[in-house]
Amino acid sequence: MPIFEYRCAACGEEFEELIFGDEIPPCPACSHTETTRLLSCACLHMPAPSRVGQTVTFPKPARSACGSCAGGSCATCR
Repeated sequence: MPIFEYRCAACGEEFEELIFGDEIPPCPACSHTETTRLLSCACLHMPAPSRVGQTVTFPKPARSACGSCAGGSCATCR
């Protein structure tokens, strides 16, 4: 269900309203009908703390004992 933010042209009140279709809600403070829809930002709720800015370190591939390959895939490693 879409919830939009609006600003009243008469009193400047900003409010949110659940809107169906193209209806324009009146201002809850002064009941004026000239309201403008504002640009809204999405709000995302994350179940865990954000990991923004954290560094991820991947393990280095295992070295083979023979030294002729990096991953143990040559004939002498087997």
